[in-house]
Amino acid sequence: MTSHPAAELAGPPPNPRRAEILAAAAELFARRGYHGASIGDLGRAVGLTGPALYRHFSGKEAVLAEMLLDISERLLAEGVRRAADPDPGRALDALLRWHIAFALDNPALITVHERELDNVPEPRRHRVRRLQRAYVEEWVAVLRRLNPGLPDDRTRAAVHAAFGLLNSTPRSAAGLDRAAMAGLLHGMARSALENAR
Repeated sequence: MTSHPAAELAGPPPNPRRAEILAAAAELFARRGYHGASIGDLGRAVGLTGPALYRHFSGKEAVLAEMLLDISERLLAEGVRRAADPDPGRALDALLRWHIAFALDNPALITVHERELDNVPEPRRHRVRRLQRAYVEEWVAVLRRLNPGLPDDRTRAAVHAAFGLLNSTPRSAAGLDRAAMAGLLHGMARSALENAR
């Protein structure tokens, strides 16, 4: 039997120092690009020498891979939980609230994911993509329940289009406070998904 990707998410408790390094790397890679930031730069951002960083990660590729795997795992685990609501309207609202909060709180991670996924070595890049596809399918399943007659290809295209809107926060969130931006994104994405037919 094939396991659901969300079932793979249990693991050791998070290491606070590694989490600090990943957060600093996201900001650094978003600002300078993956190739524009060195291990030394990353070490300095968290108060470590470059060599000391190797006690936590084997190299820059490992930092990027863990960062993008962590994003994908968190999105999927919470997506599975929220999509399970038997009421598809409530499930869609819950998914939207979760993804909008994530997008508003993590613009650097969104930027790094959009620009740097191809720098993640296989097989971890394959795993990131598999987790992401599973996350999309949670949304697709909810949208199918909301619009039962909607063809699968149109449903999936609508979800990807909504993600384009929601993940625009690194470019679109300036000028509005967080609550106003969250409300704007929620209303626009909900309306678009409800009218995908």
